[in-house]
Amino acid sequence: MSAWALWPSILALAASVVVLVFAGSRLARTADQLSDRTGMGKAAAGALFLGAVTSLPGIIATATGALEGDAAYALANPLGGVAVQTVWLAIADLVYRKANLEHASASLENLLQSLVLVALISMPVVAYATPGLTLGWVHPITLVMPVVYLYGLSLLNQARKEPMWSAKKTSDTREGGEAAGTKASTPQLWLRLGMLAVVVGVTGWVIAQAGLGIVAATGWPSGITGFTVTTAVTSLPELVTLIAAVRMGALTLGVGNIIGGNVFDTLLIIVADGFYTEGNIYSSAGAESLVLLGGTVLITSVLAAGLLVRQRKGVGFESVAIPGVYLGTVALAIFAS
Repeated sequence: MSAWALWPSILALAASVVVLVFAGSRLARTADQLSDRTGMGKAAAGALFLGAVTSLPGIIATATGALEGDAAYALANPLGGVAVQTVWLAIADLVYRKANLEHASASLENLLQSLVLVALISMPVVAYATPGLTLGWVHPITLVMPVVYLYGLSLLNQARKEPMWSAKKTSDTREGGEAAGTKASTPQLWLRLGMLAVVVGVTGWVIAQAGLGIVAATGWPSGITGFTVTTAVTSLPELVTLIAAVRMGALTLGVGNIIGGNVFDTLLIIVADGFYTEGNIYSSAGAESLVLLGGTVLITSVLAAGLLVRQRKGVGFESVAIPGVYLGTVALAIFAS
């Protein structure tokens, strides 16, 4: 497929922003209502209902980039999704002025998911160091990643049923606000979630084509474009649903959406490797992708530290450090490209 021209690509990205902002605000409310209807915890609902649906644009963008033969763009999309969505937490921390967001939303599930996320992002680094090890055109590490993900989910379920560690409750801790009342039945809520998922998924394809169009028209490194421009747009549902959840008082749901979405986004590396049939995606992506991997691991580690330390008042150290690490990662990736 021929690349889109520059201005159509820019206009397509602008239109996608409007669509995703519209869909994201409704996703937060629908997921919050379903979490109460199903009896699922707020963190788990954020990871499953919101995390999976809001990751759809990234899935489409990653698959499209891999099919178009752009390894750096395909690999940068899931990494950029994790990094940008974590930066959204820093923005939400500025919005929620009652207390530090990581303190108020503390939960064992969110902390454990952060550690699973660090493990998943670290695995491609090993694949990068062993480019000659493949099964067909796919690296064995890629095949191990879903096993680690599923084991992480089992640990999450075990920790929820029989917790061996718990966050200290304070007057600023907010596990979840009351879901907004609705006359819609549970099947209607599921249908609404499915329809929003379709809208978000189609928009993801538009964003992917627009991103590739910008790369073709400007000559800007595709990995940097995937890590910054396209993921900033594809991650808008996470930002909108996070802010909406914070305003509703469903803090654990909102933070669970981001972290659960990040864990899900790392599985897009499997999509990238599987759809990229021109060889080993890790050896084809270039040095800039390795920089993006390392920076994303560091960003996630800072978030996990913030969830553990739980500074109580004001903006926490993690909300200052995460945007700084993100900007430093982009600068180093540009230097390496």
